[in-house]
Amino acid sequence: MFKLFEKALLPTSAAGETEPPSTLAAFYWHFARQAKGLFGMLFVTGFTVAMLDATVPVFMGKVVTLITSSDPQRLIADSWPLLAGMAAILLVGRPLAITAQNLVSNQAISANVANMIRWQNHWHVARQSWGFFQNDFAGRIANKVMQTGPALRESLVSMITAVWYILVYGTSAIVLLASADAWLALPVIVWFAAYGVMLYLFVPRMRDRSMQVSEARSVVIGRIVDTYTNILTVKLFARAREEDAYVRDVVEWHTGLFHASLRLNTLFSLTLTTLNALLVTSTAALAIYLWTRGSVQVGTVAMAIPLAWQIVNIAGWVAMQVSAIFENIGVVQEGMSAIARPLALADRADAAALKPAQGDIRFEDVRFGYGRETGVIDGLSMHVRSGEKIGLVGRSGAGKSTLVNLLLRFFDLEDGRILIDGQDIAHVTQESLRSQISVVTQDTSLLHRSISENIRYGRPGSTDEEIIAAAKFAHAHDFILELEDYKGRRGYDAQVGERGVKLSGGQRQRVAIARVILKNAPILVLDEATSALDSEVESAIQSSLDHLMQGKTVIAIAHRLSTIARMDRLVILDRGKIIEQGTHAELLRAGGHYAALWQRQSGGFIDGGTLAAAE
Repeated sequence: MFKLFEKALLPTSAAGETEPPSTLAAFYWHFARQAKGLFGMLFVTGFTVAMLDATVPVFMGKVVTLITSSDPQRLIADSWPLLAGMAAILLVGRPLAITAQNLVSNQAISANVANMIRWQNHWHVARQSWGFFQNDFAGRIANKVMQTGPALRESLVSMITAVWYILVYGTSAIVLLASADAWLALPVIVWFAAYGVMLYLFVPRMRDRSMQVSEARSVVIGRIVDTYTNILTVKLFARAREEDAYVRDVVEWHTGLFHASLRLNTLFSLTLTTLNALLVTSTAALAIYLWTRGSVQVGTVAMAIPLAWQIVNIAGWVAMQVSAIFENIGVVQEGMSAIARPLALADRADAAALKPAQGDIRFEDVRFGYGRETGVIDGLSMHVRSGEKIGLVGRSGAGKSTLVNLLLRFFDLEDGRILIDGQDIAHVTQESLRSQISVVTQDTSLLHRSISENIRYGRPGSTDEEIIAAAKFAHAHDFILELEDYKGRRGYDAQVGERGVKLSGGQRQRVAIARVILKNAPILVLDEATSALDSEVESAIQSSLDHLMQGKTVIAIAHRLSTIARMDRLVILDRGKIIEQGTHAELLRAGGHYAALWQRQSGGFIDGGTLAAAE
């Protein structure tokens, strides 16, 4: 039975292809409609439980009436069908209804709906642009994705179970009391009006303060994660005290907001307690007064007081649930600020997959400046022929990495276009574009997984033999065999730690190169690919890179000019424009910008004889 309800919804059965709406009601409906059958069942079971609970005081009144008006010797014989029916409802009907409600709420909705929302929100957020993640804490974004699912689910469940419950129960109580005497319904009606006013005055303020607390909590998590992520820098610069202050400030801010929220909760509780006390005493006093006047029977008094007391008990629970509803709505609204945002870099509706690339690349009058008036790339045009190997040279900020990021379409051009084999990269899907380009960056980041999983990331489905071959090509096999993590996993099964922190910079770079070797894409980008390697390892890996570059279109960036001097062509950039281009020897003879840079540098893995021949 449990599995029947637990399998009613598979959280990961659908990806979030549809963009989450940006308005609150639409955001709620976007997810609620995917489980509307389950919420409908919860609505029905909630109604049934409320109606059955409303019968309990009625049964008490009936029993009191029977006892006071029947002959004790004849009570059981005359009234056993009624007594048996009431007992069956209490012993069988009510437990079954509550169980059905719990099965729907707990087994079918609780975990499934929350994780469905998390999964679809993650799916959408993961497809945001690189710039989206550069502008926020990763921990803060993750916290919003994790919190929004349970908050949305809880607010929906509470609205159905608590609000719907008290509406059904309260209406039943008014009808039952009014049927005995119209005056008995008056305290309940007045109480409901006052209760509604109280919720109207308190709950929106509680929601706003909850939203502020949730936002502050996200900032706290973001700062803590930022410290942990950069813990090596913190320790190297002996800045533990400064980090303490950085986190302390936001913890104290969060504490102050939390106190303000809790003050309102306490005041709310005081108001509700007073209101409830007035309901019970006024109902009891009025019922007793009407009994003394002969207007109602003693059974009605026995029914009225438990009804009022039950409303009081429910009211506290419902008030907390309503408060939680609006607190959760505040959490959802705060989460929407990161989740319900359109993709900044979306594929066109008619985007097709990039056809298998030969590697012919054209930059046509490309302009880009991160939204600034003065562009980083300003009217650049360049043709990289299929199989050609070019080196990008220039001072920091000249636009080299930006040009590569535009080729990978991490940003959309402000003007111009980039073509690969005649296909405008703005008109193809981003994943198909990047599948045709291999990149080795200067800041290599590995996933917190095993060595083999990190290398296999280059081509999922690769065999262990192919992974080992790629590692050997990258001169990584020997050190991998010596690795062991804290759980005793060795070699290719060893975990590398977050961002690969358990490996040295050179080891991370060699694993990254192995990953690229396995991917074997027709276009290869080397962005300071050997910057983290010592000279001996760099020299060994260069032979692998030479083999890797064969038959590929290569764009290489290096501040050490010796590492790219043998490229077919060097392109010299300055302030987003091409100021020189040619072979190493041609540029040295020209005596221009490149020659001046070359004079300031020496060393590298190309020896003097090779350079002399190149000249």
